[in-house]
Amino acid sequence: GVVEACLLHMLKRRAAGFLRTDKVAALFTKVGKTCAIAGDVCKKVQELQQQVESRKNQPNGQEALKRQGSTTSKTPVLTPQAIKHIWVRTALIEKVLDKIVQYIVDNCSKYYEKEALLADPVCGPILASLLVGPCALEYTKLKTADHYWTDPSADELVQRHRIHGAHGRQDSPSKRPALGIRKRHSSGSTSEDRFAASAREYVESLHQNSRTHLLYGKNNVLVQPKDDLEAIPGYLSLHQSADSLTLKWTPNQLMNGTLGDSE
Repeated sequence: GVVEACLLHMLKRRAAGFLRTDKVAALFTKVGKTCAIAGDVCKKVQELQQQVESRKNQPNGQEALKRQGSTTSKTPVLTPQAIKHIWVRTALIEKVLDKIVQYIVDNCSKYYEKEALLADPVCGPILASLLVGPCALEYTKLKTADHYWTDPSADELVQRHRIHGAHGRQDSPSKRPALGIRKRHSSGSTSEDRFAASAREYVESLHQNSRTHLLYGKNNVLVQPKDDLEAIPGYLSLHQSADSLTLKWTPNQLMNGTLGDSE
């Protein structure tokens, strides 16, 4: 919405179109005639709009898609907010929004008045530069109005750990170690690091996955396993599934992957 406001600031009536209510669509269409990248975005948006219209006109479309299965139908499900900003949104997901805005800035005299934001010799290039960062991201999952949590999934946590970890592991995320962690004696630090990373990945996947929602979490919660043992600090979390609530507690040593000499 902010990008659209910048694009529409003091846009020439000739560029916006006299009779078109969607001025952003008119601008992209006009720019697409001379800019190949914008032209590709126009084709992509037209395809999306046609798919959305066909989905609306299809009777009992959702039930039919459920019966067919998600693998047989590739029709995107766009929210009203996504449809409202479909032009900027599509250019952003295709990672070309910064290039299109830069093209508009370079040819601002065709589309904007002299006092427009994009016609400014400083503000125009700054806007195009600010969009380079968002266009470099992979928008594989976009939050919707009905999302239940803001925490990353287990797969994303494991992927982050592998990116920032000192030792890269080639194991599959599905091959997780057993829950019973036993003490290991090893002379090499590399094997210990791998074991710690493996334990940490397992704990991360245990506390957040696609089947349960993490409602609450608190660190350094003391638990006393037996009367003759000292209280052990750990991570307490409350999870919600389809039919139950689950309370989990994991020792900090297992969370950090530093078991030391303890069983």
